[in-house]
Amino acid sequence: MKKIILLLLTSASIYFAGAQSLKTPASSTTQTIKQEFGLGGIELSYARPNMKGRAIFGDLVPFGAIWRTGANSATTLTFSDDVIIGGTNVPAGKYGLLTMPGAAEWTVIITKQLDVTSPSAYKKEMDVVRTVVPVQNLPFPIETFTVMFNNVRTNEIDLVLLWDQTTVALPIKQDIDSKVMAQIDNLMNKDNKPYFNAAMYYMDNGKDLAKATAWLDKAVEQTPTAYWVWYQKARCLSMLKKNAEAKTASLKSLELAKTAKNPDYVTLNEKLLAGLK
Repeated sequence: MKKIILLLLTSASIYFAGAQSLKTPASSTTQTIKQEFGLGGIELSYARPNMKGRAIFGDLVPFGAIWRTGANSATTLTFSDDVIIGGTNVPAGKYGLLTMPGAAEWTVIITKQLDVTSPSAYKKEMDVVRTVVPVQNLPFPIETFTVMFNNVRTNEIDLVLLWDQTTVALPIKQDIDSKVMAQIDNLMNKDNKPYFNAAMYYMDNGKDLAKATAWLDKAVEQTPTAYWVWYQKARCLSMLKKNAEAKTASLKSLELAKTAKNPDYVTLNEKLLAGLK
């Protein structure tokens, strides 16, 4: 009898072990996104449920209730540097992303909690910031819940959520200018001065174009055959309305680009020259 029982138990163990090895596709797939932003980056991790013919906001996802902003596990955001959300400074680190959807607007919550998978687990005292963002309606449904980064600028980026025919965007900002200007001030006192990069920052952020031009002159001295430097010098001069000087610099860039067989800069210079006439 003992042998029979042992045999049955062994057979059952083998059966259940085999059953546990079955792997099927996840109904809500996970995704991790890494996005460069400012001088660092942001990492987002979340699970992506599908509509599957269901009514979503106001039904599957109730209005006015805490939502984990995804499926299965908690949604998290990791900032490599300090950021500003809803006017509040958020120190670098890892946070939970929660939302309270509504018909016309959503409340977006950045929390210290990293494990909120149900409304009952949420603790308001762990909030880092709460901000309200407007709802925009889409002309077509998005089957799979999607979170993405859009409108990436020097010091601001949008975290965009889309599902069904609803989308909301959370602006995230960073104080880049003070950090970059401090670097420029420091590095301009070194032997190997970053003339080109400093000039580009000035041009792209509405700063002193005369100083940017002087730095580009220095950059040309450092690399006289760099057609991309000559092109940016021409562009900077055109922004200063010094069209004759800009034309000379652009023609030099065009010549060097043709010699280097770089069609992109040939085209860029041709377009710039056309606008200087």
